[in-house]
Amino acid sequence: MPRALFEKTGNAVWISHLDLMRLFQRAFKRAGLPLTHTQGFNPRPSVSIALPLSVGVESRCELLDFDLDGMDVSCDEICRRLNGALVEGVRVLSVYDNGSKIKNLALLRSVVTLEYDKGVPEGAREQISDLLRRPALTVEKKGKNGITEQDIIPMLRGWAIRAEAHTIELELLACCQNPTLNPMQLHAAICRYLPELTPDFAKCRRLELYDTNENIFR
Repeated sequence: MPRALFEKTGNAVWISHLDLMRLFQRAFKRAGLPLTHTQGFNPRPSVSIALPLSVGVESRCELLDFDLDGMDVSCDEICRRLNGALVEGVRVLSVYDNGSKIKNLALLRSVVTLEYDKGVPEGAREQISDLLRRPALTVEKKGKNGITEQDIIPMLRGWAIRAEAHTIELELLACCQNPTLNPMQLHAAICRYLPELTPDFAKCRRLELYDTNENIFR
C-alpha cells in the first residue's frame, strides 16, 4: 500500500482530523486517482492517517496510507496530482511504496512554544528544567472513560529548552504510541505546577517521527 508524507501548516492547522480525511478523499477524486473502498454495509475510501492531529497543531511529518483502485501511477505523479487538488497549507512532500509497519512507530519529536506578551519571566527556563527533572509529573488526561491522572515523565525520552525575549521553546522526544504523550500536556503541567509561568499563548509543531531505535520512521 502506498504512503504519503505530508505537512499541515498555516491556516490549515484549524482543519479537524475528520475534515482532513474528507479533504484527502475529495483530493484523490479531483486528481483522478480512484481509491479502493472497504467491504461491508458502509464502504469507506481506503485512506488512513497514522497519528490523528489535534486542531491547532502544525506538522511537517504526517503519514497517510491509501490504496488506489486498479491504477498504475508513479509515486511522483501521485504527489504532483494530489498537490494540485489540495488546499493551501496541506502539501504532500513525497509518496512512496513499502512503508514501515505503523505498529513500529514509537516516538515523536515536537516543539511546544510558549509566548509571553510582556517577556519571558525571570528564571523561567531554570524552573521548567527543574519541573521536567522531577521523578514524577502528573497531569490530567481526558479519555473515553473521563478524566484521569497521567504521569508524563516515563514517556519523555529527551528534551531541550530554548528561551528568547518573548518565547520559550520546549523541544521534546516522546512516546506517541502505547502509551501516547500529547506534547501539549507539557503546557498543562507548567500551568498546573508553575502558574506564575502560564503563557499568554501556547502552540505545538510536530517535527519528525521515529521507531523504537530512534531511526526516522517512514
